Amino acid sequence: MSNSPRLKFVVENDSFLRLIHVVLDPTAPEERIEAFAHFCKHDLPDFRGWCEQVRSKASGLHPVDVRLVDDQFELLKNLPDACVAVVEELTVGPEEIAAAGSALKFVQKYGFTTRNIDRRACERAGVQVRTIRRRANISTAEQALTLMLALARQLTQNANLISVEQLKSAGYEPTTYQRSHTPNGNWARIPGMVTLYGRQLGIVGLGEIGRELALRAIALGMRIVYSQRTRLPADVEQQYQATHCSLDELLATSDCVSLHLPRGPATVNFIGQRELSVIKSGAFLINVAQPNLVDREALRQSLASGHLGGYGLDTFYEEPGSADDPLIQFPNVIVTPHLGGSPRWNSLDDIEEVIVNLSRHLAE
Repeated sequence: MSNSPRLKFVVENDSFLRLIHVVLDPTAPEERIEAFAHFCKHDLPDFRGWCEQVRSKASGLHPVDVRLVDDQFELLKNLPDACVAVVEELTVGPEEIAAAGSALKFVQKYGFTTRNIDRRACERAGVQVRTIRRRANISTAEQALTLMLALARQLTQNANLISVEQLKSAGYEPTTYQRSHTPNGNWARIPGMVTLYGRQLGIVGLGEIGRELALRAIALGMRIVYSQRTRLPADVEQQYQATHCSLDELLATSDCVSLHLPRGPATVNFIGQRELSVIKSGAFLINVAQPNLVDREALRQSLASGHLGGYGLDTFYEEPGSADDPLIQFPNVIVTPHLGGSPRWNSLDDIEEVIVNLSRHLAE
């Protein structure tokens, strides 16, 4: 491929997909390269070295003319003569395939669900569809599960409380059991512990991250229901052992509710005062998607009343937030500083896999 004319990739302008531009296109601005080096520094001190390593693994692919596109119009405009289209949310159908012409060989989905790609149209045109199970999505699902478990086991409230003095200071009444008659479990007398086994998990939005969470909840022996605008095919529901229901039914019956909806005007305050009044008393609410999915004041009121059993959030309303914010004063609230997709290697390895695999397939 090194002696061939420069290849052309059209890539959706996602914040991580920009790495394809940085690695493969020599016209990528220095400012962007430096920004990614700064972004990755705590996990990857030598970002430029990583870029070179990926180029060497994708032997013969570099340089590539990488066109970053923001919307469907720009995708259509830039597709002519492109051999690869990389998309996350943008649609690829007959119109896009026709615009690309015979040069298009691969459509790479940045993920594993292909609802936005017309696979039959691609097959008719001889265009292969590639997918990737994103490590960053798996990590985000792990973060959701971590928050659920931490709330259920009251982990942040009770970690490192091992002395009688500490436990009494925390408001508990530790005791000594008669070991000749009883076990010694929970001698600290911490009430309200929850086991997730046998509980119901309600997933709002059974997309890629929601499905990764479902797989892990199945392993814990949880029952799973989900709610979204379009019901999934029966075989997908069976794979994830998930039953479709209305949002209100999900809220009213689930012991844990996990939100997995995209950012946008339609989802701002998706969970508000009405929804929080419907939610099952004592339920845990988990949000590893976007903070503004949940109305901030309605959330505070539900926590203050004791109706909501706990809230786990990854990514606060402001970044950085304030140490005296009212929400984090509740003992049953856990907020983490946007850690869901971390470490950086998750997304770096995702992008490397995409680039190297495309290199191999184009060389065939």
